[in-house]
Amino acid sequence: MHAEPDLARIATTVGDPRRIQMLALLMEGRALTAKELALGVGVEPATASAHLKRLLEDGLLESTAQGRHKYFRFASEQVAQMVEGLMRVAPPLKTPAAKPATPSPERRARYCYDHLAGSLGTGLLALMLRKGWVRDDSEPKQLALTPRGEKALHELGVDVDAAQARRRQFACRCLDWSERRDHLAGALGAALAQQLTERRWIERKKHSRAVRITPAGEEGFAALGVSV
Repeated sequence: MHAEPDLARIATTVGDPRRIQMLALLMEGRALTAKELALGVGVEPATASAHLKRLLEDGLLESTAQGRHKYFRFASEQVAQMVEGLMRVAPPLKTPAAKPATPSPERRARYCYDHLAGSLGTGLLALMLRKGWVRDDSEPKQLALTPRGEKALHELGVDVDAAQARRRQFACRCLDWSERRDHLAGALGAALAQQLTERRWIERKKHSRAVRITPAGEEGFAALGVSV
């Protein structure tokens, strides 16, 4: 007999402004220390520790000790998907009319946890569907890699076998909160993002989810047929 999920508890946990800000900071995909998270949300270290304790207790975060520091990251990919989902339904922050709700660099290309989002991410998935590299699976939101896609990704240097061996969803759709279209998530999305970084087509901006497309990337994406 399975107990019902305690939705009220988890809603209270993520409903705290400081805790949800901490989760948003971790959407960069990097593990952060308690001090970094405290500075990021503007609270004292003791207050940050109390918030982190609650997030750990509710299974949203996990921690790893390394040397003198303890690093915090999402406990699972599902937590990142939950935060991304909240970003899609949340109203925009009140800003001056001339300022866009989503900063232009992030709208063009950014990380959604460990895979690519923004117009670059949605453009890549659109290309993969158009060229028949992936197709919709029988399960909702899941994608299947075709032999043509496997060959094309191997040519790009993506380690498809390693991605398939990971203990997580292999390939799935993730609705992009700024573009309102799907981008590629899962182990395959993470492997593709990693390979594009290694090819120096993209560069991650320091302390930001935003991604810069390099001159080599501009040429490479244009050759593939991705409009960014």
